Amino acid sequence: MNRFSFTLLSADPRSRARAGRLVTPHGVIDTPNFVFCATKGAIKGLSMEATRRAGAGVILANTYHLMLRPGAETVARLGGLHRMTGWPGPLLTDSGGYQVFSMQGAGDELQGKGQKARPNTVRDISEDGVRFRSYLDGGEHLLTPESSMRIQRALGADLVMAFDECTALHHSHDYTARSLSRTHRWALRCLEEQERLERQRRDMGDAAPHPQALYGIIQGGVFRDLREEAAQFIASRPFFGTAFGGCYGKTKDDLYEMLEWAAPYLSGSENAAGSKGSEGSKGSQRVLDPPGPRPRPVHLLGVGDIDDIFRGVRCGVDTFDCVQPTRLGRHGFALMPGQKGGRLNLRNARHAQDTTPLDPENHHPPTAGFARGYIHHLIKSEELLGIQILVEHNVAVMTRLMREIRAAIPEGGLDALEKRWIAA
Repeated sequence: MNRFSFTLLSADPRSRARAGRLVTPHGVIDTPNFVFCATKGAIKGLSMEATRRAGAGVILANTYHLMLRPGAETVARLGGLHRMTGWPGPLLTDSGGYQVFSMQGAGDELQGKGQKARPNTVRDISEDGVRFRSYLDGGEHLLTPESSMRIQRALGADLVMAFDECTALHHSHDYTARSLSRTHRWALRCLEEQERLERQRRDMGDAAPHPQALYGIIQGGVFRDLREEAAQFIASRPFFGTAFGGCYGKTKDDLYEMLEWAAPYLSGSENAAGSKGSEGSKGSQRVLDPPGPRPRPVHLLGVGDIDDIFRGVRCGVDTFDCVQPTRLGRHGFALMPGQKGGRLNLRNARHAQDTTPLDPENHHPPTAGFARGYIHHLIKSEELLGIQILVEHNVAVMTRLMREIRAAIPEGGLDALEKRWIAA
């Protein structure tokens, strides 16, 4: 673990927002930051070179999908995710837990969007783990805390997640409480397995792969007592980082109320408004000296709208992941500061003859100069170039947003920045 660290550099005087530096074996993640989803080992519509060019500093790959195809052993033979994909920077994998449960038809419900009708692939949930059928070929698999950790080790991520059960909106308090207890027992098994894998890695000497850092995940559904219990449990165990996941209720306000419930136990919450810092050696940035335990990075799973980024940062979230920016690009939407909803629909007929550059301020030259009318034509004609332009543009916009948020935090400028990004 000595190749990982998380340092708090500055804090917002009006909220729990903080700026930091997360060091991994594959580079530094300046926080707050956004993690782009390369679900199956690729950013849909974009090469890794273009993803890097657009400013992305960290990506996420999906344990569930990659264990099914091409398989963790194949990824390992191909050199792990970094070498296989050509991604040189920090990389995060999830545990597979969310996908196992979303594939039983609860995926949208977990996020409060109602339940889609789809075949239930989960065969059994037990103390051992989850037995499920592959959505690819119907083959049966057992995913356990130990196998999730071993698969993530084979994939070669820097940051990994503990295996958990994601309960849905319809689950009762009683079921959610029983699920949470099991998830916490699974979390302890993940810690034990990670330590075993680390001992094994250290015994390999010079041939050893790089170490990994484990995040514990706060579950508990929509119930305050369970979210508080989960937050306290994760905080009391030796995880490197804390993640927040599961069912977020019916509205965005529900999610941020849940984060407030967990706030006393999130890393660095003691460094909220009014905290004192000591001058560091990083120019004008302050290196905070937290009075409590080592600060932990906090990750919010599956959240990526621009308004959500601002709200999450104010709650003390350091990193976010979501398919939203790249998915919007594939469907003809350009992220655009100041527009309603923070986006521009280039499929709309009003853009058919629009000569306005995609980004008149030329923030990202590789995509900024294309006329909106031309992109409209490409999207309507189903030309892949249109998708590539918009996905790269959206990645560049999100990385710009996070840079500006990091710059605004020590100056107390989040409110003014939000007004420039989000139309009233």
